[in-house]
Amino acid sequence: MAFHATKHRVLNRGIAPDSFLDELIDWGTQASDDIFAPNKNVDIYSAIAAVLGPWQGILHRKAVMLEVMRVLAGFESSWDWNAGPDKSNPASIAEVTMEAGAWQVSADSLKFGQDLKDLVNERAGTLNGNIFQKAMKQDHQLAMEYIARLLRHTVDHNGPVERHEIDPWLRRDAVAEFQSALLA
Repeated sequence: MAFHATKHRVLNRGIAPDSFLDELIDWGTQASDDIFAPNKNVDIYSAIAAVLGPWQGILHRKAVMLEVMRVLAGFESSWDWNAGPDKSNPASIAEVTMEAGAWQVSADSLKFGQDLKDLVNERAGTLNGNIFQKAMKQDHQLAMEYIARLLRHTVDHNGPVERHEIDPWLRRDAVAEFQSALLA
């Protein structure tokens, strides 16, 4: 697929690699609709409703999530699947608080939902913080589903989302491009 709107710069991080965008789309096409369905949480959809809403069904909600994931991964790791702990974060000192992967999630985020624990247990075989870090770097499908599910529980675990730093970089035309790719 030829990418256009999804290739716009994110902050000072550059542009998402085609390979990263391809993986997002591949994951989005097979991801379970329940991940994107409306819920009662103050989640990513309520946090960015003014920027990318209103929601127009599950396909649109999937495309919006992919756009959030594109921009957030740019902020957190410059789209680096193998990114390690944030050296500037004084809380990144224990295996459960050390961030890992493209979205810089840490094992302490498991507390936000049983579905998160179940997913990691199923894919990584344990909730151990060190294994969690490795899994978030190596198992891209797990990492994508994990961040999407985490963002449906809370936006408080991702600073750039919580502080609305990603908002100016989210693009409606990128959502439309993702939506078209999901239909292809």
